[in-house]
This record gives sequence, C-alpha cells and structure tokens, in this order.
Amino acid sequence: MNDERSLVELSRAEGWRLLASVPVGRLVFTNQALPAVRLVNHLVNRDKIVIGLTPGAAIATSAGTEGTVVAYEADALDLSERLGWSVVVVGLARLVAGDDEVERYRSQLRPWLSGATADIITITSELVTGYRLVPVEPVTGISRAAV
Repeated sequence: MNDERSLVELSRAEGWRLLASVPVGRLVFTNQALPAVRLVNHLVNRDKIVIGLTPGAAIATSAGTEGTVVAYEADALDLSERLGWSVVVVGLARLVAGDDEVERYRSQLRPWLSGATADIITITSELVTGYRLVPVEPVTGISRAAV
C-alpha cells in the first residue's frame, strides 16, 4: 500500500455533488461572540443548504431574516485507507419566512433528532471550496542517465 497522499482541489460543481451525497455536516457560526459548531443534518436544494432547527437553536436568533455569515462543512473519510474529501461552504444563513416554503422543506428533511422542526434556515453559497485526499501515484518508467 502506498502511504503517500496529496490533496486535489474540487470544482464548485463537484463540491455541491459531494455535499448532496451525505446527510450530515457541521454548521459553524458565532454564538454570544464566540465560535460555535453544531452537527446537523441537511439537504441540498440547488445552490443552497437547507437545515431544520430544533426549538431554541442558537443560530435562529442571529440568522433572522437579515442573515448572518456562517460556514458549513461536510466530509466523508475512509479512516483505514486514509482517503476522503471535505467541502466547505461560506455564505449567509437566513431563516425561511414563507409558510409554504417552510412546510415544503420540513417534508423533505429527515431529522435525526426526535420532535418537530422549529425553524428552517438556508445557507447561500458565496464561497465553495473542497479537497479530495488521494494516494500519490508511483512514478514509473524513469530512465537513469549515465553520470
């Protein structure tokens, strides 16, 4: 097994495809002037991430309808092979205000926690970055010149 690894940058489209392939990620935001990270489940709707919030979720107050800047990270890792990918979206998180839109998202989300989803936020995609951790291919066919 080759133990050498390298990072390959993902395109924006590949980042979105990979985000849509996993059900959970990490929401990074500011709570009472300090960084906060929450593990949440999500769905991808075109160029937005949709997250259902539990009652009293800290992000709901700061997001509001005006929005707040957040980061969202999701990944998939193979710990035994030391391979995988990670995608980060930086954008504006806003509470979804329209009743029809809220109900539509509620019907699509599959919360991992019991109980009703209180609010829904969407995260726009101002910046999408990602990397895939891949094995370094061995170099073959190198000829040695006489010295």
